[in-house]
Amino acid sequence: MTESDGCSDGNGCGCSNPDGHPTATDSHDGVHVAQLSVPEMDCPSCAGKVETSVRELAGIVAVDPQVATGRLTVEYDEAETDMDAIAARVDAAGYTVADDGSETLQFGVPEMDCASCAGKVESALGGVDGIRSVETRPTTGTVVVTYDRNATTEGDIVAAIESAGYEVTETTGEDDTGTGQPDEDGSLWTSSRALKTWVSGVFVAFGLLFEFLLSGANSQVGSVFGSPLHVADMLFLIAVATGGQEILRGGYYSLRNRNLDIDLLMSIAILGALTASLAFGEALYFEAATLAFLFSVAELLERYSMDRARNSLAELMDLSPDEATVKRDGAEEVVPVDDVQIGDIVVVRPGEKIPMDGEVVDGTSAVNQAPITGESVPVDKTEGDEVYAGTINEEGYLEVQVTAAVSDNTLSRIVQMVEDAQSNKTEREQFVERFSAYYTPVVVAFAVLVTLSSPAGFGVAWSTAVVYGLTLLVLACPCAFVISTPVSVVSGITSAAKNGVLIKGGNHLEAMGAVDVVAFDKTGTLTKGELTVTDVIPLNGNTEAEVLQCARGLEQRSEHPIGEAIVARAGAADVESAEIDDFESITGKGVRADLDGTPHYAGKPGLFEEIGFDLSHVHATTDGGGVTKTAQQLCERNNCLDLLDDAVPELQAEGKTVVIVGTEDEIEGIIAVADEVRPEAKAAISRLRELGIERTVMLTGDNERTAGAIAREVGVDDYKAELLPDEKVAAIDDLVEEYDGVAMVGDGINDAPALASATVGVAMGAAGTDTALETADIALMSDDLSKLPYLYELANDANGVIRQNIWASLAVKAGLALAVPFGVVPIWVAVLAGDAGMTTAVTGNAMRLSRVRPESDDG
Repeated sequence: MTESDGCSDGNGCGCSNPDGHPTATDSHDGVHVAQLSVPEMDCPSCAGKVETSVRELAGIVAVDPQVATGRLTVEYDEAETDMDAIAARVDAAGYTVADDGSETLQFGVPEMDCASCAGKVESALGGVDGIRSVETRPTTGTVVVTYDRNATTEGDIVAAIESAGYEVTETTGEDDTGTGQPDEDGSLWTSSRALKTWVSGVFVAFGLLFEFLLSGANSQVGSVFGSPLHVADMLFLIAVATGGQEILRGGYYSLRNRNLDIDLLMSIAILGALTASLAFGEALYFEAATLAFLFSVAELLERYSMDRARNSLAELMDLSPDEATVKRDGAEEVVPVDDVQIGDIVVVRPGEKIPMDGEVVDGTSAVNQAPITGESVPVDKTEGDEVYAGTINEEGYLEVQVTAAVSDNTLSRIVQMVEDAQSNKTEREQFVERFSAYYTPVVVAFAVLVTLSSPAGFGVAWSTAVVYGLTLLVLACPCAFVISTPVSVVSGITSAAKNGVLIKGGNHLEAMGAVDVVAFDKTGTLTKGELTVTDVIPLNGNTEAEVLQCARGLEQRSEHPIGEAIVARAGAADVESAEIDDFESITGKGVRADLDGTPHYAGKPGLFEEIGFDLSHVHATTDGGGVTKTAQQLCERNNCLDLLDDAVPELQAEGKTVVIVGTEDEIEGIIAVADEVRPEAKAAISRLRELGIERTVMLTGDNERTAGAIAREVGVDDYKAELLPDEKVAAIDDLVEEYDGVAMVGDGINDAPALASATVGVAMGAAGTDTALETADIALMSDDLSKLPYLYELANDANGVIRQNIWASLAVKAGLALAVPFGVVPIWVAVLAGDAGMTTAVTGNAMRLSRVRPESDDG
């Protein structure tokens, strides 16, 4: 942590040093301004807690938490407090100040595949000094730990995780993209635990054979505490010993960490059945063996279903190749991508994946960008164009200069953000976590009550009552209930990422599915954001080529976007420029220059009125005796145009800007320029309406006439024009007050305030754009509005799947639990249906989200 007397930008405000350390700068009257990096402060609630905590310090003048950037700006009196005290208050609020000796590591813990496993790991890490924060991610089998390097070590953390009974397979930095998957080639079904499970199953089968089919051979082989022990009983005990090892081991670690989870409950159930059999002669060996075998099978099924969910993220990570061909010292060499440096030249041949973000410096090709942007059609790339890691070079040879390190390329950022999305919990997920904290103790208490009351209340034997209690213990763990939401969120977010839509958290996915109104920015969102020539109307005997030639000569020295559009159109038409002299820009009206010695003008109609032209009577050029198509639409009196009342207003009503070209003696033609509407905009808005969006609105700073023309063309329900940025925010606030959910779609930079004010902010064209990736709730990675209806449909479906999973898992558990005292739920049904069955079912249901595709990708 450092303090400095000045700020490098000289503006007297707090800023961060290049290394990211918090800084303080002098202000006035002993008041300093400090800016701290608090990356975990990522929501208004977080910001409120941090602000409240810091304000408890004496000497605090002002506190400004900035959620979008994870920065905290504090004005304070140096006579009363200091930077260390401020950082301590941030820490007291539950958030870590970056670069204060803390380090964040990600640990691969593939065996941690359910909420109860995560609970044990968290409990174990809670006893390690120096741990700042722990985030367990069962859906990806990873644990992210932020700790104080001065108080503990990576080895201490690994030891703590392993003390909870889970193996750490790898450790990566915070920004690395490790999957947390074990580095082993063996199948889950042939793993050590699986083999023990199959052996246990064999002994259960033989035990059943002797118990029911070969009862004559089921002789007594001994006794324990006076209770007889038969052949079948011995087989069941061996089944418990083989199949129950991992269960009892997990139960031990749960007890050690005081975690009431499924492993502890199952251990109690198995040991309870054995105790009742050996000490009280109740003969519950079969139930103990059944529990050990079937629960082991259930665990394998849960692991398999969870691996399916994890693989959807692993597929994203596999998009980038492990090696790259680099040109060094005049020769090509193949190196690991981790060894490629910024500035290196990477060679990419046809059919190969582009290994790094970069800029094409040689070659031409079509590149399939679907893995990043979701675009179904390959994009032509030539010298100077940007390319992304993970995209596929379809046909040509390319040399690419690397512009980003492997940990900071577009694909890596996407993978990291998809992983981090799990930490932004949905409202339903938070409800489930609160509910599950009460569910297990209540069901355990119910199990004790049923066991003690069944003999008297239902007239059953004590052995049966114990079986009822054991069955309820099996149902007491809410694993399927807890996992129902996160596995759906992971499936939805990874599916979206594969289709070019980056969703920054489950809360944003949930919110997008509940949107009633979609507000659009105009420029760069509904339109392409680039001016193009839409009409060229030659007049007074001139040809279109002659009009473009004069216009090119006049505009090629202009830096105005309209001039650039005219020059581009003339270039595309292969029209040469005339010789130019005495160029002059007429502020607010147009330009003037001598072309081949003749004075020419290009500008607004008012400019030519000032020169003295009668714009109500201009002759249109005929083509083969007929008036040109565009002129025909504007002219009602032979080939005479009234530019002032007919032609110009007609073009302007279509949202076009009119430029007149001519000399002091003759008007040569009209050129209309407009920001072209995206071809998919109208269809996207129509599809949103079909999917249930109540209202679509366009918000723009453009003039009323242009805004109205664009609004009519794309089909939005309403529009507001001539809005300043703060007026856009006010418009969004009004919509938020009127409707439950409002999505704002913009370019992610210019529309940042409006995006932040909406329920969900959606950024357009975020591929390779750091700002959009960092600030938007959701980013459409390509400039493709057709992905917006897909996003809404996916979010809607995800909300439906989450609801189905939550209520189905809860209903099945509750139904089975209430039926247990009536003797209609055998213990194997509780294990297979209540535990493994529901966990597998909710995971399979969540995987359905991967079938949702953008309309352009269907068929």
